[in-house]
Amino acid sequence: MPSSAARAAVALCAAVLVLGPAAPAHADSGGTLDWSVAPSTGDGPRAPKDGRPAFYAEGAPGTVLRDTVSVSNPGPKPRTVSLRGADVGAGDTGSGALSVALAKERPTETGAWIRLARRRVEVPPRTRAEVPFTVTVPEDAVPGDHPGAIVASGGGRTVGVRLHLRVGGPTLPALTVERVKIDQDAGRITYDLVNRGNTVLSPKLTVHADGVLGTLLDRPARPLPVELLPGRRVSLSEPWPDVPALDAAEVRLTATAPGGARDTATASARFVPWGAVAGGVAVLLAVAGGALHLVRVRGRGRSSEVPEPEAGPERECERAQQPGSARELAEAGTREEP
Repeated sequence: MPSSAARAAVALCAAVLVLGPAAPAHADSGGTLDWSVAPSTGDGPRAPKDGRPAFYAEGAPGTVLRDTVSVSNPGPKPRTVSLRGADVGAGDTGSGALSVALAKERPTETGAWIRLARRRVEVPPRTRAEVPFTVTVPEDAVPGDHPGAIVASGGGRTVGVRLHLRVGGPTLPALTVERVKIDQDAGRITYDLVNRGNTVLSPKLTVHADGVLGTLLDRPARPLPVELLPGRRVSLSEPWPDVPALDAAEVRLTATAPGGARDTATASARFVPWGAVAGGVAVLLAVAGGALHLVRVRGRGRSSEVPEPEAGPERECERAQQPGSARELAEAGTREEP
């Protein structure tokens, strides 16, 4: 076992990420204080809640790191608590919230590197149990961040304490902004953030949008409620409740993170009030149809009223050529003179 000085050196070279605050003691169904779990504060008088919020670990491939988890039972009854190492992931909701693998899921990453001195501990009333554990970094571990957790279960509840392990070697903070879309009906901008590097990122986002007549959106950089693990993708949205009714816009999203990670993506959209346009077209078509019908009705009236040509020499000749006129002339020729 290493000396206290060696343990202190490991702690000093560590970085921390928090899965969640160390679980505080709380009242159980019997009205008494329940158990809690937290990183150990050593042999001093301090309570675990006054110490580290998470476990610290950093080392090169092949290194064996050591620490201790503390399980406290402030109540009057003994408690039995189960302990295990677990992988940490980004859940299935796409929101970026971290999750811990279930007990039935065999760890394949950092959780598999954790070895606890005891997997099950019985804690007497008003006592704190200290359980040592090791983290063995594989020889072929990739440099960068490898988050994990120690999970404790007992008395009908399960809590976890975050372990952030950074494997020594070159680190590369990198992220990309992808699949930017403007949803006019929902009044929002959707996009994906992808961690392309090997460190955990806490990104910030800047939003800017320009329209035909000027700026539509100009939101300065703000932290996102996301802890982006290496290689992970998260789908997010930015509200835009006052989307213009008639305009053409270009939206630009810029994501940044500590360490120099930065990326920008754009999307364009044309905003047209299709309901009003459809109504206007319907009115125009109705007006045009009415005008065309009126023209046709007037045309039919004119064609049915053909005027008689005025009498003249030609008209008299036509009358003379009609059969009735010929008979009159014949009868006139056969009459005897008196």
